[in-house]
Amino acid sequence: MVHYHPMDCLPSSAELPDSDDTPVDNELQNLIPNLLEAILALAWSNRTDWFFGVDMGIYYAPSQPPLVPDGFLSLGVERFIGEEGRLSYVLWEEDGIVPIFALEVVSKTYGGEYEKKKLDYAQLGILYYAIYVPSRKYRRKRDPLEVYRLVDGDYILQSGSQIWLPEIGLAIGRERGVYLGRSREWLYWYDQQGNKLSTPEELVQQQTERAEQQQQRAERLAQRLRDLGINPEDI
Repeated sequence: MVHYHPMDCLPSSAELPDSDDTPVDNELQNLIPNLLEAILALAWSNRTDWFFGVDMGIYYAPSQPPLVPDGFLSLGVERFIGEEGRLSYVLWEEDGIVPIFALEVVSKTYGGEYEKKKLDYAQLGILYYAIYVPSRKYRRKRDPLEVYRLVDGDYILQSGSQIWLPEIGLAIGRERGVYLGRSREWLYWYDQQGNKLSTPEELVQQQTERAEQQQQRAERLAQRLRDLGINPEDI
């Protein structure tokens, strides 16, 4: 007797297209989620139960094209899959775990972020959906950052400049900063007390400043010893 296993008939990530071939029309659509991922990689360096995808397809049904947020976060999945990583995020390969957070960065070409994509992500069951408009030119009457929470199948707009996401254990917000040498407004993660989590660049800067302060203290101490007639090298 032949045993039929439906999962055996589903295409694998290697068989599915790993891109929708739609180019971004603004580099911020990649830079902004890349920064959020970099901050998480630093803050959650000891955790392996999360994955942040940037411009990666989410496959939820074999017969449907993927949803491709600018960025998304999943919890309870393996962070690393092999040496080459994921080609795409395929729900039936991720034990059915739906991303908990999706981000769309609005640029000059409107992509249905406030209508169609909101409906698609709600139907998929993504708990939090964030829409960010990085350019003041296109903000018009909307808030630069809108974060929605899925409640009974509908997205409800959350209030606040920093929106606390309890299931993630972080808040998301915006402020000016520097990333890859570019000074502008960026999205950041915050802890429950409202403290911004450090970026890799900020951590390097902090370490550099501490090293310089230690060096200055050592030089002052050495000069005091010399003033007392003691050669620091003899100690």
